[in-house]
Amino acid sequence: MAETASPLKHFVLAKKAITAIFDQLLEFVTEGSHFIEDLKNQGKEKSSNFLKITRPVNALTKNQAAHPTYKNSELDRIATEDDLVEIQGYKNKLSVIGEVLSRRHMKVAFFGRTSSGKSSVINAMLWDKVLPSGIGHTTNCLLSVEGTDGDRAYLMTEGSDEKKSVKTVNQLAHALHMDRDLKTGSLVHVFWPKAKCALLRDDLVLVDSPGTDVTTELDSWIDKFCLDADVFVLVANSESTLMNTEKQFFHKVNERLSKPNVFILNNRWDASASEPEYMEDVRRQHTERCLHFLVEELKVVDPSEARNRIFFVSAKEVLNARMHKAQGMPEGGGALAEGFQARLQEFQNFEQIFEECISQSAVKTKFEQHTIRAKQILDTVQDIMDSINVAAAEKRVYSLEEREDQIDRLDFIRNQMNLLTLDVKKKIREVTEEVANKVSCAMTDEICRLSVLVDEFCSEFHPTPSVLKVYKNELNKHIEDGMGRNLADRCTSEVNASMLQSQQEIIENLKPLLPADVQSKLHTLIPCKKFDLSYDLNCHKLCSDFQEDIVFRFSLGWSSLVHRFLGPTNAQRMLLGLSEPVFQLPRSLASTPTAPANPSTSDNASQEELMVTLITALASLTSRTSMGIIVVGGVIWKTVGWKVISVSLSMYGALYLYERLAWTTRAKERAFKQQFVNYATEKLQMIVSFTSANCSHQVQQEMATTFARLCQQVDITQRHLEEEIARFSKEIDQLEEIQNNSKLLRNKAVRLKNELENFTKQFLRSSNEES
Repeated sequence: MAETASPLKHFVLAKKAITAIFDQLLEFVTEGSHFIEDLKNQGKEKSSNFLKITRPVNALTKNQAAHPTYKNSELDRIATEDDLVEIQGYKNKLSVIGEVLSRRHMKVAFFGRTSSGKSSVINAMLWDKVLPSGIGHTTNCLLSVEGTDGDRAYLMTEGSDEKKSVKTVNQLAHALHMDRDLKTGSLVHVFWPKAKCALLRDDLVLVDSPGTDVTTELDSWIDKFCLDADVFVLVANSESTLMNTEKQFFHKVNERLSKPNVFILNNRWDASASEPEYMEDVRRQHTERCLHFLVEELKVVDPSEARNRIFFVSAKEVLNARMHKAQGMPEGGGALAEGFQARLQEFQNFEQIFEECISQSAVKTKFEQHTIRAKQILDTVQDIMDSINVAAAEKRVYSLEEREDQIDRLDFIRNQMNLLTLDVKKKIREVTEEVANKVSCAMTDEICRLSVLVDEFCSEFHPTPSVLKVYKNELNKHIEDGMGRNLADRCTSEVNASMLQSQQEIIENLKPLLPADVQSKLHTLIPCKKFDLSYDLNCHKLCSDFQEDIVFRFSLGWSSLVHRFLGPTNAQRMLLGLSEPVFQLPRSLASTPTAPANPSTSDNASQEELMVTLITALASLTSRTSMGIIVVGGVIWKTVGWKVISVSLSMYGALYLYERLAWTTRAKERAFKQQFVNYATEKLQMIVSFTSANCSHQVQQEMATTFARLCQQVDITQRHLEEEIARFSKEIDQLEEIQNNSKLLRNKAVRLKNELENFTKQFLRSSNEES
């Protein structure tokens, strides 16, 4: 038989095709499982692996670990836990099915009474003496003959992994006879090189059995060895009729299997050649009985098909003829009974129909249910991928809309912040200017009332330097505290009201830019508390160079009169013009100053020149010759008389004495306070602008701090928006990748379904049509 023409190739091709499809299906389901598992992990784990669609789908699982992403619980909702469990279950099932398919083969079981020629039929089909047969070689256990790719034949007994080498049939028979552990129900696997038997090259397994009339373990045989058989061959002895034991066995098979494929071989038909006159009658008789058994009793075939399941052959003749042919001798050589060619042709017809039947039947029984199951799995996985694609698309649309809203919100906040920053700067400038004006006016008024504040000061006064030092320190503190308190009373409330109003306006303007939860907490995050201005007058340092002048000076003294009638400037000129200084006197200690403490060159020079002029004039007068005095005194004496002069001098002296006696410590304190008021007034006027600027700067800092805190909250809001935008962008990219992956997996499912459909058309439907 030519190998290329064997119908068994149909099963081989079908097995190869379905195995390849299931390999792709397992790979596909594995990819789908990893895909869904990765989606679940992205929602549950802190760091997860994302699938890159830039590679083929079957490469996704190899590169997942190189692409970490952040935690995203939204992705966990795209695929459900049930989807993952279901697709992982399919993965496990397909792994098992794949292993089953790889071991699938066509199986034919030969049954009959003892010595009916079952082993001879198998040997004839294999074109070689593979199994022991003939006299003294009764099969006492089940033999499974299948091909091996090796060049050595061996056998393996049930429950043992030992490969027992056999080279010839006699060795096989001897091995089976010597193995005392073999029982009637044992199965022995005989592996014969495929190179020696073409029939074994096409995944065909032939099972030889002991006689059905020598065992009572028919039920166990069927359960253990026959449930996966594709064809049953009943080898009957044509020299007798069908026995009940044979029929009983096939009835049991028919109970466990739905319409098994049964062939009946009436073997040893060569014996009919000795009685040719009865041949046709016997053939018709056997045929009717076999038809009745197949059609009426078993009901496995219809009458028209049943005739193609009954054959009359001589296996021994066919085996001998084929062995002769294999050795290069004629098929008809040797002593052959008449009608051999007809019997040979019928055996070949049996082989042809048998091969067609077992091939079609095996494809149907071995692959049809798996094909249906594969289609169901693909439909389910395709539905899962469609649902993932739809969920990802809906989520992506939502994320796009949310991202656009966040971008618009961020742009709005940025634009509003630019506008509000200018407005706030303007508002702060206005408030600080207002505060500066208020403080300046209030401080000017307080300087004018400085004498009242000084008069309110009471402390021990004594002209000694140590007491004066303490007195001045306490007076400075009294003035600083009093002015500070008065300024606070006049300015703080107005400044607080103005600043609080401005702060509230700023907060209300920026409040819409913040999230609702931050707005509700804004009063705690940025509290508008009472603000106290700090008036740092620093009188102690400001009046540190003050020098009091509490030396007694007679009001009608020469210098006093000059200053009283001519004023300080004219008196200075007059005193300077009385005489020219003859010598340079050293500078005296500063008397009561009337100028600022700062070293002003013109004012200090004027004071020093005045003092030098007065001293020089007095010195010049006393240094004149007494002649001048006498002349002047004589003139006055003669003019007014001595009485007038005496009275005048008495009154002058009395006035001097009065003033001298009135120059008490109290008078000195009044003079001291007056001098201090004059001096402090001048000094304080110099720092009015500085103090007002300092207060306005404090207000500016307070308002700027409030605005900075608000800006910080706005910055936090902007950062959150930017993070949300980045998260949405990442999520959109991920969802797009998920859509692409689900589409690729769905398309692959469609492609695999097409391949299954092609397999069904090519192998299964043709089998159904032919059957």
